[in-house]
Amino acid sequence: MLELISEHACFGGVQQFYRHHSKEIGLPMRFSIFLPPQARQGKVPALYCLAGLTCTEETFMTKAGAQRVAAQLGLILIGPDTSPRAANLAGEADSWDLGVGAGFYLDATQAPWREHYRMYSYLLELYELVVQNFPVQSSAIGITGHSMGGHGALVMALRNPALFKSVSAFAPICAPSQGPWGVKAFTAYLGRNEEDWQEYDASALMQQRSTPFPAGILIDQGLGDQFLADQLSPHRFEAACQKARQPLELRRHAEYDHGYYFISTYVEDHIRFHHRTLNGAAG
Repeated sequence: MLELISEHACFGGVQQFYRHHSKEIGLPMRFSIFLPPQARQGKVPALYCLAGLTCTEETFMTKAGAQRVAAQLGLILIGPDTSPRAANLAGEADSWDLGVGAGFYLDATQAPWREHYRMYSYLLELYELVVQNFPVQSSAIGITGHSMGGHGALVMALRNPALFKSVSAFAPICAPSQGPWGVKAFTAYLGRNEEDWQEYDASALMQQRSTPFPAGILIDQGLGDQFLADQLSPHRFEAACQKARQPLELRRHAEYDHGYYFISTYVEDHIRFHHRTLNGAAG
């Protein structure tokens, strides 16, 4: 059952926040959804927006400034939370890059995380929940994300191309197996067998594909990003796309950092990219 927490008129549409019990997580979960004015008349395309470390279901909706263009074009925006809440696991709130706010959009296999930290399966559960309860055109759903959420968007799309017809990212963690954030999270959640990590590493996944998204993938990366050198590795994903013959527009921007000032600068481009691609998929 969906519990409406709050709703707010926004650019002729409505921004809503919901709570529901997740079978996959085994706990209550929250998500946000923006319904453009066109959704009152019938089903419209939708875009999942995955946030990064320390964020919640509110972050993208309150900071990215995406609703204005989504309302113009008729695109639903969906913002999941970034981890389970109130799992009450020992140490889950000790680090900002592991545990609460840092679910990494994977299904944990290691104790104590494996019971509740099932964010990959949760996103698939939420996908079905949204399609069943909101005016979403199921043949036209895309996914985007920032940082950890960019990692999640790329992984979800590459593993589920029949569900997600378009994909983009802002400063994604492109090769988590090769960076400190990813190594820390993967070791804790998945164990020390690095072969198990590959199913959640976008660069590794892309190397196993052949042109999975012929309409292209869009990535924006700031060159002033303090995490670029050690954590993000866009060059690895770029090389994997070349091997897979995957069209990729990887735009590098001087001076821009890792935060939402960067995202809000280019979010309109991403909304329009998904709108064009999803309309083609729906057609």
